[in-house]
Formats: sequence, structure tokens, C-alpha cells
Amino acid sequence: MTIKTTLALAVLALATGQAMAQQGVSKTEITLGSIQDLSGPIAGFGKQARLGMLLRVDEINEQGGINGRKLKIIVEDSAYDPKKAVLAAQKLVNQDKIFMMVGHIGTAQNLAAMPVQFEKNVINFFPITAAREMYEPFHKLKYSFAATYFDQIRSAAPKLAKDKGLKKVCTMYQDDEFGLEVMRGGEAGLKTIGMEFAEKTSYKRGATDFSSQVAKMKAAGCEMVVLGTIIRETIGAIGESRKTGFNPVFLGSSAAYTDLIHKLGGPAMNGLYATMTVQNPYLDEASQPIRFWANKYKTKFNEDPTVFSVYGYNIIDTFAKAAQKAGTNLTTDSFIKVMDSTSIPPDMFGSAAATFSPTKRLGNDSSRLSQITDGKWKVVSDYIK
Repeated sequence: MTIKTTLALAVLALATGQAMAQQGVSKTEITLGSIQDLSGPIAGFGKQARLGMLLRVDEINEQGGINGRKLKIIVEDSAYDPKKAVLAAQKLVNQDKIFMMVGHIGTAQNLAAMPVQFEKNVINFFPITAAREMYEPFHKLKYSFAATYFDQIRSAAPKLAKDKGLKKVCTMYQDDEFGLEVMRGGEAGLKTIGMEFAEKTSYKRGATDFSSQVAKMKAAGCEMVVLGTIIRETIGAIGESRKTGFNPVFLGSSAAYTDLIHKLGGPAMNGLYATMTVQNPYLDEASQPIRFWANKYKTKFNEDPTVFSVYGYNIIDTFAKAAQKAGTNLTTDSFIKVMDSTSIPPDMFGSAAATFSPTKRLGNDSSRLSQITDGKWKVVSDYIK
């Protein structure tokens, strides 16, 4: 064998080895990426999700990592801007060479970033958004955990109307894809019990005055209002209603299930229902495991955890369990193989059991109801079938 032939074979072997190496996985480390809103309109949510992730990453590393590899997570800020999300994804995928994108927040932001990831075979794992596009249309690199806004309200609206014997159900929703999903879910759900909305009213994103919408619903005699609202609009609509003596049953989606509603809205928010899955963790929670976890979080970060802290924590926890099962030869394909036969049992925060398969990429489509009572969210139903 000539020196030239030997060199050529050595170069080929090196190239083959490099081609076979899994991006984001070294002998000692697994690198994950996440895109959060750390400076934009939902920065509170993004920061909490990030801290929840960091708490679980630290715990895993303190326990020796995943099959001997330490976990590293790099978090970029999108400021809730899809264009910035694309730039963040390009940096994480091409420069930082992440193994997987985890818990990316926001619908439009995920839709903008996914093509960048998929081109490099990077999984979009458990994005923090309840949009159907996170698992539809099917793509082998999509995994979602959040029951959609449509399904949440489709199940909850008829249950609440029936349980309370209500005849006039109305809706007030944000005039965009989010609000329309809530409204359509309500329509579909009410249809199953032979009802339809008695009144529908919408508002433009960013609106602060809801007096005309409230007057319209009050005049229609609405007994229940399905809210396609987020934080400020939920507080504004209910506050305006209370002022005018209009007190229907209010039902929001998981977009309204946040401690900010009762913290910012005060006593007027008592009675509001919202769909949810995992429980908001309070420091004085009756459940000892949740109380212990919440205090651990508070000690580490010097602030109270929220439901978004739980989302972040659980996303890393689920990733770690699947990666551990995939063994020492962790690749995108070996991870997918594990996930596609995974069943996740309920956890201490009350998550629904979730299952995945080669054709099923949404873990669970069920949600349950919580209600603000004495200034705190209290779970008031089991998962609605």
C-alpha cells in the first residue's frame, strides 16, 4: 500500500467519523437550545420557563448527568418576535450545534424557527404553545405536550354550561388566530349539547377598553362568557363587567391560567374558571411534594415559581428520561425510537398521562378546570373526557 493510498484511507475514515458524529452530543456533554421571550411582551412567562429548565438541568447534573454526560442548555431571547426567533434558531443550530430545541415559547416564533431546525435534523421538543401546528401536519421532528386551545374549550364549555344549567352562552375573543381557536372550540363544544353562542363579540389585539363588548353581552343576557383573552384583556373584561353589575360565569383557556390574573386583577377575578393541565405551584400548597418543590425553586432563584416554571421543569425532565433510555449512543434517531413508544404517567403537578407513537405526536389532548377562589387558583375538575 502506498503512502498516498494510506493517507487517502485515513482522510476517508476521518470524514466518515465526522459524518456519523451526532450534533450536540460529545463524550461528556449534551447541548440543548431554547428560545424564550426574555425582553418582550410575555417576558414574565419566558423567564419563568427558563428558570424551571435550569432547575431540572442542575438537578440532573448533580445526579451525574445522562449516561455519564452532563446537560448544557443555551437560552436565546426572541423578544416574542418571529424574525428574532429565526436568528436565534440559526445561532443555536448552526453555531452552538445544539442536539435539540426544547420548550421554545410562542406559536408564530416556533413556526418561523422550525424550518431552520428541520434542515439540520434538530427536533422541536415540547414547544410552549397550545397551537395545533406544533404537531400538525405530521413531521418526525415534532413533539408536543400542550392540549390545544380548541380542544380545551371544546371540552370545557359544554361541561360548565350543562353542570350549571345555563341557557345563554356568549364569547368575547381576540381577533386573531388565538382568539378564533378559542371561539371555534366553544362553537364545536356547544354544538354537542344542541347549543350555540347567543352573542359573539371580538376586540383588536392591544385593546384596553372593553366597555362596548361588555355592554353588548349584558344586553344579550349572557349567563356565561367564553374568553379568548390572555392577561390584560381577561382582567379588563371582567373588571368592566363587575363595575356594571354584569356577573356571568367566565371561562378562559390556559392562556388565562396564570397567577398574574389574581395578582394584578385583585378580588374582582374571584370566580373565573380556566382550562389547565399542570397546577400553579404556591409556596403554601396543600400538597407536600409541590410545596417542597416550590420552596426549593424560591430558595434557588429568590422568586416564586409559576405554572411556566413547571412547564420548563417538566420539559427537561421528560427529555432526560427519554435520552437516558436511548442509551450511550444518543442520536436523533435513537431518541425518536424511544419517544415513539413512550408513556408518561401523571406527575405531582397533575399532568395528564401522555403517550406517543410513530403517528401520534401530541401527548394528550385533555385538560381540566381551575377556578380563582380567595385569590388563588384551585383545581375544580378532573380531566374532561
